Amino acid sequence: MSSELLVDLSEDPATAQLGHLKLATLEDQHWPADESSLSKSDISQRFDAGSPHLPWDHPFYDIARHQIIEVAGDDNFGRKVIVFNACRMPPQHQLDHHRLLMYLKGTLDQYVESDYTLIYFHHGLTSENKPSLSWLRDAYREFDRKYKKNIKALYIVHPTMFIKTLLILFKPIISFKFGRKINYVSYLSELDDVVKCEQLIIPVRVKEYDNKLRASLKSTSQLPMSPPRSPPLPNQVFGVSLELLRKRSPDGDPVPVVMTDTISFLSEQGLEIEGIFRRSANVTLVKEVQLKYNSGVPVNFREMEDVHLAAVILKTFLRELPEPLLTYQLYNDIVNFTSVSLESQVTVMKTLVESLPEENYASLRYLITFLAQVSANSEVNKMTNSNLAVVFGPNLLWGRDNAMSLSAIGPINNFTRSLLDQQHLVFN
Repeated sequence: MSSELLVDLSEDPATAQLGHLKLATLEDQHWPADESSLSKSDISQRFDAGSPHLPWDHPFYDIARHQIIEVAGDDNFGRKVIVFNACRMPPQHQLDHHRLLMYLKGTLDQYVESDYTLIYFHHGLTSENKPSLSWLRDAYREFDRKYKKNIKALYIVHPTMFIKTLLILFKPIISFKFGRKINYVSYLSELDDVVKCEQLIIPVRVKEYDNKLRASLKSTSQLPMSPPRSPPLPNQVFGVSLELLRKRSPDGDPVPVVMTDTISFLSEQGLEIEGIFRRSANVTLVKEVQLKYNSGVPVNFREMEDVHLAAVILKTFLRELPEPLLTYQLYNDIVNFTSVSLESQVTVMKTLVESLPEENYASLRYLITFLAQVSANSEVNKMTNSNLAVVFGPNLLWGRDNAMSLSAIGPINNFTRSLLDQQHLVFN
C-alpha cells in the first residue's frame, strides 16, 4: 500500500492501540495449506499445470509463491492494476516481511512511472499474519514520492473497523490530495466500475467472504447490483471480434478503424510526448468516444487534440477484444517462449505470428510497426521497447478466463519486447 498511509509509528503514541485492534473473528483464522490449492482458474494461468508461480531458483520465489501481490493488466481507464491479497499472507513466523517489502517494491518499480491503481483485498488479515509495526516503519521509509506520484486510486475491498481506525489515526498525516484517492469497496460487484473482475485472480476465501456478506443481508434489495449489460449495438466496435469487424468494413480492411484512427493520430502528434501510453485519460471522454464508435459515429482525434485519450482508446480496444490479438491458441507457446534459445527466437516468433488469422496478423503488424516508431523516439518520449512491452503485453494476450497472474505477465511482456526488438525480421 502507498506509504502515504504509513507513519513513523514510534512517534505517534495513539498508534500503540493498533496492536490491540481485533482484526478477524476466530473462524477467519484457519490457515489453508499454501494457496497452491488454488481454483482451476488460478492454476490455468500458470506456465503449465505443474509449474510453480515462479521458477524455484528465482530470487524471490519464497515470497512470490504465496501470490500476495499480483498485476492484473489495465483497469477501465487504461491504468495498470496492482493487487495485494491480505488473506494469502501466511503467519508472521512463516514470512520474511523485509523480503515481502523488497518484492513489493520490485513489482511496483516496473509500473510506478505509469498511472496505476492499487486494489487491496483486506479480508484475511488477522492478528497472526499482520505485519509488525517495525515493518510499517520500514515501508514508510522505503516508499518515497516515486511510488505515490502516479497512483490514481486505492480501493480497499471489504474494509473492517481495523482498517478504518488505522486510516482515522493516520488522517493528520495523509495529504488531502491522497485522501481523495482512497475508496472503500464493500462488495466485489462494486469493482465493476473500475476493472473487469474476471481479469482479477480473486482468492477463493475473498469470494466466499463476499458471498457470506451478501447472504447476511435481510433483503437482496439492499445489495448494490451491477447494472445489466446493454445489448450490443448494430455498429458495436468495442468487444467485437476482429473477424466480424472485417466483415463489416466497406473495403474489407483487416485492421479495425479504431486502430487506424488512433495510430494515425498518435503517429502525427504523439511520438514525442513523454510517457505516451503511461497516462490515463478523462473517464467521461473515454466513455463518450467508445459510445461514438459503437454508434457508428466517426471519431476525429485531431479535433479533440488529446494524445493520452487516443492512447487509452487504443489500449482499451485491444483489451476488450473477445479474444486477445495474439489468440488463446498461442498462449502456452508465448508464456514458455523464455525457454527458446536466442538463435531460434526470430524463427519461432515468425512462425507463431504467421499462424495467426489474417486480420490478427495484419493488426499486429500494424501495431508493432507503429510501436517501433514510438521506440525510435525513446530519447524524447522515454518509451523504450521494454517500457512499451510492459504497457502492451497484458493487452495483447491473456488466458481464457481473462485473469492474469504475475507469473504469466513476465513471459508475455518478454515475448512482446522480443517482438519489438526483432520486428524488422519477424514482419519482413
